[in-house]
Amino acid sequence: MKKLLSTLALAAGVIFSASAQYENTVIKVGMKAPELAFPDPEGKTLKLSELNKGRYVLVDFWASWCGPCRMSNPGLVAMYKEFSGKKFKNAKNGFTVLNVSLDKDKNAWIGAIKQDNLTWPNHMSDLGFWNSKAAAAYGIQYIPQAFLIGPDGKVLGAYNRSEEAKAMLEKFVTK
Repeated sequence: MKKLLSTLALAAGVIFSASAQYENTVIKVGMKAPELAFPDPEGKTLKLSELNKGRYVLVDFWASWCGPCRMSNPGLVAMYKEFSGKKFKNAKNGFTVLNVSLDKDKNAWIGAIKQDNLTWPNHMSDLGFWNSKAAAAYGIQYIPQAFLIGPDGKVLGAYNRSEEAKAMLEKFVTK
């Protein structure tokens, strides 16, 4: 148990130091979110702009091989379950999640989606690992990292872990 706690503390420290060391200089709150158009697990092109029409979208960068990403997935699943059926201000289509994987192994990527119960249909990857075009477009230097995109296509928030977007999402839920 001590070893597990020690490992978790080390992972949290790595996330914190990475986020402090590598500030995202590409994506700023208020800017139009760069388009993402990459294959889903079936090979069909999925586009952020199509998902984003009248909807809040949490764009979550992760990978099957990323321990901190996998540890944060249960929180993301809980947040999706909590918000996916709610009504939101200025959003006729509600909320969804778009996972963007930095995997290079398609089988590992698809296996992690199933294993972590990432049940929403929006997953994409160019299987480019750290050379991913999606990662370059969003200035990704570490994962996990997430961005909340409003129904107007603008970035509302940037987060080290997707669950950090919960407080902002709650502001947009209609009572």
